[in-house]
Amino acid sequence: MGIKIGLVGLGSFGTAFAKLFTSHPLVDKVALCDCEADKIKKILADPYMASKVSPRDCYATLDEICKVDELDAVAIITQPWLHAPQCLQVMESGKSVYSAVPVISLPDNNEMLDWCGKLVEAVERTGRQYMLGETTIYRPQTMFCTRQAAAGAFGEFVYAEGEYVHDVDAGCNLRDVRRHRTTGIIGSQYAAFMKKYRDRGCRTSPMNYPTHSVSGPIYAMKTRAVKVSALGTPNTNNDSFFADNDFSNVTAFYQLANGASLRICEFREIGAGSIDRLESETFRIFGKSGSFSANRWEENGRTVEGTAKPLIRKDLTVAEMRDPLPPEVASAFKHAMNPNAAPGDDFQPSGHGGSHPYLVHEFVTSVAENREPAIHARMAAHFMAMGAAAHWSAQRDGELVKIPDIG
Repeated sequence: MGIKIGLVGLGSFGTAFAKLFTSHPLVDKVALCDCEADKIKKILADPYMASKVSPRDCYATLDEICKVDELDAVAIITQPWLHAPQCLQVMESGKSVYSAVPVISLPDNNEMLDWCGKLVEAVERTGRQYMLGETTIYRPQTMFCTRQAAAGAFGEFVYAEGEYVHDVDAGCNLRDVRRHRTTGIIGSQYAAFMKKYRDRGCRTSPMNYPTHSVSGPIYAMKTRAVKVSALGTPNTNNDSFFADNDFSNVTAFYQLANGASLRICEFREIGAGSIDRLESETFRIFGKSGSFSANRWEENGRTVEGTAKPLIRKDLTVAEMRDPLPPEVASAFKHAMNPNAAPGDDFQPSGHGGSHPYLVHEFVTSVAENREPAIHARMAAHFMAMGAAAHWSAQRDGELVKIPDIG
């Protein structure tokens, strides 16, 4: 017997996940929720959705769908400033919850971390699960490094670095993203929502959304950040996109609990870094025995006594780095993403480095198995705390700041 799940937020990003949730073999029913009826009608009109989606299971508000007792879980794919309170409401209603990234997007770091703490506490109190849909965790590079780290192939970790280089006018245009998020019934409320923060003088930076850059190395090494020193560069041409930002680019240097150091770049105003290129959203990890960078693995085979074998270098394909999905899940996802796929066609994961099918599979199976998901509330909170501390450090001209411990 499978699970029943609700999808809240059916914009372009939510719609991209609708078929994946519907096609998963462990999902028996999908309920839809959006305050704009046309978005629901569009999904209902897709014949692929008919087997698990019914017009009777469609709702206009979060309040309504939270009252549906038969649902086991809800996926929140709404505007970023709504994520945390909506996820908290879902767990309070007795359901597990999947959240699009980030945990929450607010100009007030203290309030942001307070919401993270509320989510961690709600998981412990309600017994329901929270999963952050951070795409970097299921990129093939992270999968490979996680396996290598678990096998001890890196040896003692020395240094890592990660970055999210996404210029405001790059391929996935951030001005357009903001415009889409701030239109419609809900999005049009954004200006009034932000006014109270502007009136208080709260300002933000790219480090308020750090998960794409920090999550890969932290997850693969199974460690956490302890302290950070960061510096930022402000926007200087009065670009209205950065009106609420202290900095348009931030570079942070972290001390990790495993003894290694980590350099992170979050850049939004830079003459490089198309979102479609490998170097725009990637990381590297260096250990005393093995290292990973730009899809290449190198190892020296050095023993405890200091004797090294000949250096091994291997350029890796995406297929070699990626973990396999169960065959029945891969088959179902293949037809969800490509209805015209022939029986012999290979499954080709798509969405943010092929991560979308893996995110759906991890959440669905964690709910079905009643276990903690891979990207749980405490981990999500730590990613956000790393960003908040880096922003505070950059505001103080690189002062060393401890990372708040949330759960």
